[in-house]
Amino acid sequence: MQLATDLKVIEAAETGESPTEFRRALGLFDSIMIVAGIMVGSGIFIVSAEISRQVGSAGWLLVAWVITGVLTVFGALSYGELAAMMPSAGGMYVYLREAFSPLLGFLYGWTLLTVIQTGSIAAVAIAFARFSAVLFPSVNESHYLIAPIHILPSYALSLSTAQAVALVVILLTCFANIHGISWGKLIQNIFTVAKLAGMVMLLGLGAFAFLRNPSILHANFSDAWHPRHVALIHTLDATTGFGLLVALGVSQTGSLFSADSWHDITFVAGEVRNPKRNLPLALGLGTFIVIALYLLCNLCYLAVLPVEAIQTAPGDRVATLVVDTVLPGIGKLAMGCLIMVSTFGTVNALTLAGGRACYAMAQDGLFFRRAGTLNRARVPGWALAIQCLWSLLLVLPRTYDAATQTYGNLYSNLLDYVISAALIFYILTVLGLFRLRHTRPDAPRPYRCWGYPWLPALYITGSSIILATLFAYRTATTWPGLLIVLTGVPVYLLLRRGNSQTDQVIAPNTSA
Repeated sequence: MQLATDLKVIEAAETGESPTEFRRALGLFDSIMIVAGIMVGSGIFIVSAEISRQVGSAGWLLVAWVITGVLTVFGALSYGELAAMMPSAGGMYVYLREAFSPLLGFLYGWTLLTVIQTGSIAAVAIAFARFSAVLFPSVNESHYLIAPIHILPSYALSLSTAQAVALVVILLTCFANIHGISWGKLIQNIFTVAKLAGMVMLLGLGAFAFLRNPSILHANFSDAWHPRHVALIHTLDATTGFGLLVALGVSQTGSLFSADSWHDITFVAGEVRNPKRNLPLALGLGTFIVIALYLLCNLCYLAVLPVEAIQTAPGDRVATLVVDTVLPGIGKLAMGCLIMVSTFGTVNALTLAGGRACYAMAQDGLFFRRAGTLNRARVPGWALAIQCLWSLLLVLPRTYDAATQTYGNLYSNLLDYVISAALIFYILTVLGLFRLRHTRPDAPRPYRCWGYPWLPALYITGSSIILATLFAYRTATTWPGLLIVLTGVPVYLLLRRGNSQTDQVIAPNTSA
């Protein structure tokens, strides 16, 4: 069985008997920095504006983030058992493969490679470029080096200065990670510590503003549960009970995406020291730290700004408006620098982790064979390069709206489509915890999920309610995600057929 092979490789690496395997260079602190660093990008500084328009009040804004926090921490605690049980490179790909089938594992890996990981890398790199315009005004998505070339009525290719900066960021992080896990973790630790420190400074401004003028927070919570100025979701809004339930479910699109990718540490399980202990700890502590900071950031926003100001923040940049309110004139510069630090660290973490999933798939013969090998630095150089190339290509296509004559980004649409699909895989992975408890009751479990079976069951229930809400009220961006996932089925069948034919050809020569 593949899992048995993986565990033998792990034992060899842990004892230092195999210099051709992954180097276990990540300690507990490094692992927590990857979890925290990959979660915190630019979303927490922006998405509260959209959520506040959906739920309409201070109390429900915090409830939306509490829901995200509970689901994230419960999911992390559930994944901890799987990570300790199967501490090999590949993370969710391995868990789905072992719990259900190679096909389900591949469909996740396919979606991860084509959209989830690479699209996230492209999106966060563009976010870095957008905020770098604070320091370098010439960096702009409308300042073209190569003007849009229309390839279809609604699609074009272009190269703006912002796209060029994003390409450079992707290349730099890939280059660093190809040269070894030590470079990747050094960058990650520096940038994660810096971004967390920046968030603490933002909280300090909020506390200062509250002490100077507590009336704003009091006003926000004097009528904390009465939605105002809410956006319509189909024909519903948060002013009715059912409309509020729908608004809370739909709001998770932004908040869950802002807290996403916490599980990516499991992709690099093969490089974590004492993974049976450190992986569950990193998942639990990392997600708890970030969720606590996210809730405090929203309290900070509510201590400085009325709910109406959060709803109408220019460009949805709530954190920038907070800093400008407390320290007039420097908000844009300060938050621009913080978000540049934050997004660069996130691109590095996404790059570091995603390449290992490709490696695991290639090891099973479900991806380019070269991607399943390690380079001299003992990292999957080919897998990292392929991931980098696809991320670069996703930066270039633009969507075009003829009615408004405006350009968007293709990766943004793709990410919207797969948010619900990713949630399906998360639910299936936690279901896999139950299945493996039944099918492999005697398998070693160095860490057993705290609160089992209630905690993972609550995660599945809560996530399923949100998923059903999204499919019912966000049909334009949910159903296409399933189609993207299903495109992996013929690819899987072709790969399996190719592998079986290769085995038939090689087998006689081997026996000879």
